[in-house]
Amino acid sequence: MGLRNALRGLVRSTDELASADRQKIAADSGADSVVSCTDRSRVTLRGTIDVLTVRPRGRTAWLEAELSDGTGHVRLIWMGRHAIPGIEAGRELVVEGRVSVVDGERRMYNPRYELR
Repeated sequence: MGLRNALRGLVRSTDELASADRQKIAADSGADSVVSCTDRSRVTLRGTIDVLTVRPRGRTAWLEAELSDGTGHVRLIWMGRHAIPGIEAGRELVVEGRVSVVDGERRMYNPRYELR
């Protein structure tokens, strides 16, 4: 059993390696970590968009992106937008704004963003 645990520590999945890379990049840039964000806190985050969707909300659509920094995820929501040039899955961003926690999910509405 000890050898198995030792090997598990040496062999990491691609997802674990990508997560560790994202954490290092965010920390080195001085960004806050997603996992440390609390309700109504003002933060700067750096991460990668994993999922991008457009959700209809009445007569308007909301562009939603799931941003991961390796410590967790935050849903970025731009109200009234169908698309934003440069915002796409796999893209790295720096975002600034206030975090809301709704039903245990972290969200940022209309965050400022910088494409990386």
